[in-house]
Amino acid sequence: MRRFLKIIGWTLAVLVVAILLLLSPAAYVETFCHADPEADNYLPLISDPEFRRQEANTYLTYPEWHIVYAYDGLAETLKTGDEHGFGYLSSVKDFWVADCALTRIADRHGGADTETRMMIATIGVSFTLEMGMKATYEETIGHIFALWRGRGKTPQDLVARDMAIDYAAFMRQTPWYKYPFQPWIDRLWAAPVEAPLRGWERRLAIGGEWHAKIAYAGMIANAVAATGEAKLTIRSVVSGLPTSAFAAIPDVSIVSESADGVVIETPRYDRFTHILSKIARAGGSIREIAGNDDIMVSLTVPSGSQQNNLPGEVITRLPHTGFDSDRLLLSVKMADLAPLLRERQIADPGLEHIFDF
Repeated sequence: MRRFLKIIGWTLAVLVVAILLLLSPAAYVETFCHADPEADNYLPLISDPEFRRQEANTYLTYPEWHIVYAYDGLAETLKTGDEHGFGYLSSVKDFWVADCALTRIADRHGGADTETRMMIATIGVSFTLEMGMKATYEETIGHIFALWRGRGKTPQDLVARDMAIDYAAFMRQTPWYKYPFQPWIDRLWAAPVEAPLRGWERRLAIGGEWHAKIAYAGMIANAVAATGEAKLTIRSVVSGLPTSAFAAIPDVSIVSESADGVVIETPRYDRFTHILSKIARAGGSIREIAGNDDIMVSLTVPSGSQQNNLPGEVITRLPHTGFDSDRLLLSVKMADLAPLLRERQIADPGLEHIFDF
């Protein structure tokens, strides 16, 4: 009985330590990564509260995108290598490094409410746990099976690669929990087993992960249904273009026109970046987005390269995990956005994303 109680005690102690380790980055950010607010005398052109967003939100949307970019990097790694070649733990580290820097600048621009901070902490802990579990498995057991297989990929490896590429592209415009995992599980099991050990290991390991994501996605979808989905469109004020010019840009609706410019409504997320880039390249200027005159942009640049004369403030520089480049998170005034978009094309290296509010 005493031995049994000792085992229970040690198990509980390990669980407590694991939980503390998972929560410690979020606790560090909340304790040490804050700044004082700065005065903001900007008078918004979009004054309707329904279409205005908090300026801090442009910085606070990045943590969710970091997860998208992690899967971009994993997909890139799988094009030529295996899962064990991806930097799981470095991706986790970069999440929290970015969260710390972005919390400080968000505080300067009005800060986040408690609900938003809790949401970021929750997805950060979840991402840390997911990447930690994947690293633990893929860098040990998964790596052994990959070595046993040899250099050539099995049909199951190819399904996992193709799914990673498709999943990363999907998340750029649509929440991950809406992804159709089941058809990929079916493809994984339908693929012929040419190398039995690796083939079955991939079926069980990757297939098991996708089944777990289906279950988790269902819980997230139910929670979102209860609280309501995020608004999928955003309004901006653009000048320098006649209203007729917007007909050539898909997904742009004209709301109104005044001496300040044209108010347009567009989709958010990845489409938003492409739309604003087209407007800038057509000669337009972005006066305002959702009532704000500051916004964050991410650029990818060659690894270790010097970037001089960038407009605005470089918030942080991170490795572009899975690629031979770095990511710069840049806070810019709206007046500098269109010239930056004309200078940097959507590419790697180049313009990566405009973080809407």
